[in-house]
Amino acid sequence: MPQHTITRYDQELESLRAIMAHMGELVKQQTTLAITAVVDQDEHAAYEASALDRHVDALERHVESLGIRILALRAPMASDLRMIVAALKMSSDLERIGDYAASIAHRSRKAIPLDNNFSFSALRAMGHMVEENLHRTITAMVNNDAELAQEVWRSDTIIDDLYTTMFRELVTYMMETPRHIGICIHLFIIAKNLERIGDHATNIAERVYYAVTGQMLPTTRPRGGESTRESPHEISIKPHTET
Repeated sequence: MPQHTITRYDQELESLRAIMAHMGELVKQQTTLAITAVVDQDEHAAYEASALDRHVDALERHVESLGIRILALRAPMASDLRMIVAALKMSSDLERIGDYAASIAHRSRKAIPLDNNFSFSALRAMGHMVEENLHRTITAMVNNDAELAQEVWRSDTIIDDLYTTMFRELVTYMMETPRHIGICIHLFIIAKNLERIGDHATNIAERVYYAVTGQMLPTTRPRGGESTRESPHEISIKPHTET
């Protein structure tokens, strides 16, 4: 390619990376605000988490537009091709994380503190672990760190175990205090949304690992308890196959 075309191509790749990094930072902020809204009953944090959702959605559309443009006009190969395809898929995961964070923020207004027979300790611990995993995932994505991505992939079991603990606590509490079933249902959904954020962070980690190394992590990922499940998303680049 002519030199000016190569320069423009490099600029487009760098722009794609920058947009992904910005999207990752916004999603981290949104998730932190949503967790704060629940555990601290912070209405301002809930409002800010919800308000960020439209910005995350706009960035996903930007990534999709730029990624498709590069694929169509530049015919990238090897690691560049893996990076672009991974970015398209990771932006979708990030957008879903933003949606779950917005849902948590919305429900935080209805998940009011219960009496002294129920502790928010499991929810706090789960929220902290989700924040930590998401932070490491975004760091791996921005730095193309395959080793850190693999660490995140392995640590999803902790979030699953915390979710199971939260689930059991809520079931026990509802049996003992039926008048709070409505509030507990909101807490159930909040916990499930946190677990799903953890799953999408793991998806991103898988994509980072593939983009950097060209190799797939195992199709079964570590899970809490004794069960495993198939990873819902895999990236493969094959001739005449949709990506």
